[in-house]
Amino acid sequence: MAVVVECKPCAYLIERVTALIGTTSHHVAAPLHRDYKAHRGFFDASRLKGHFYTRLTNIPWMNPFESTASRNMQGSFDTPDTHKYSVILPTYNERKNLPVIVYLLAKMFAENGLAWEVIVVDDNSPDGTQEIAQQLAKVYGDDKIVLKPRAGKLGLGTAYIHGLNFVSGDFVIIMDADFSHHPKFIPQFIRLQKAHNLDIVTGTRYRSTSIPYTREAQPGGVHGWDFKRKLVSRGANYLADTVLNPGVSDLTGSFRLYRLPVLRHIITETVSKGYVFQMEMMVRARALGYTVGEVPITFVDRIFGDSKLGANEIVSYAKGIWTLFTTV
Repeated sequence: MAVVVECKPCAYLIERVTALIGTTSHHVAAPLHRDYKAHRGFFDASRLKGHFYTRLTNIPWMNPFESTASRNMQGSFDTPDTHKYSVILPTYNERKNLPVIVYLLAKMFAENGLAWEVIVVDDNSPDGTQEIAQQLAKVYGDDKIVLKPRAGKLGLGTAYIHGLNFVSGDFVIIMDADFSHHPKFIPQFIRLQKAHNLDIVTGTRYRSTSIPYTREAQPGGVHGWDFKRKLVSRGANYLADTVLNPGVSDLTGSFRLYRLPVLRHIITETVSKGYVFQMEMMVRARALGYTVGEVPITFVDRIFGDSKLGANEIVSYAKGIWTLFTTV
């Protein structure tokens, strides 16, 4: 195990894994790293319970989902929550990520006694993502895992619009399916929303405390990015904040909780379809007078697959800032 930790490329991946699972122990992360590296299957006899990640639940000190940090971040609810929460997951080539993110979501919702569903909006992935989603529906129930595919890659904004047609919850959570966003932060979103009757709660990589303030929040951050990418992200947010004054610290984030009617209203006002969609949503929320809270999150670069952010998205971002500045 020491050899695994000392190897620079392996240590880099372990840093990402430790951030993902909520522990600072390399000894806990090393077995997970080996499994990531081996790309083991997620199903054993078509059941998630046979997978390496879930088998760790029988070994408390090795269980990445039961680390002290993860439990502290989840907390508990003082009063029963009778609302239903719908998660919209846009996917494209997420076959390896989808089973584990769904497992984490299901576990988090069950532990907090929350009603839930996951709407998987897949853009005709060639890697078998839809087949995995269908298997997940058999494991958790087709009322919990709802697959609503599209014909091809039609943009992030339209993916959420498509998913909204099928939600049955009172609140909608939007997040990435690639582990960039850990479900352990969702209970904090919900508690902040309940405490202050907020319309929207958004995750932020760039604050050390929540807005409005809560004691449980830990400083946000980014794992798995090099200095150049961090600088570009900071610069992009600074530019947008200066030009648009959106009232949130992380304008390009995509981990948020919305009241369903609020999301339906804002989304009908938007014109962006790509990554600018998230920025426009916050700018229009401010213009429409909706209340927004922020929870610091740890953003982890994707473990499996390639980033979908490219030159076209960067150009669209710059154009989007100008469009919003002149029209909203």
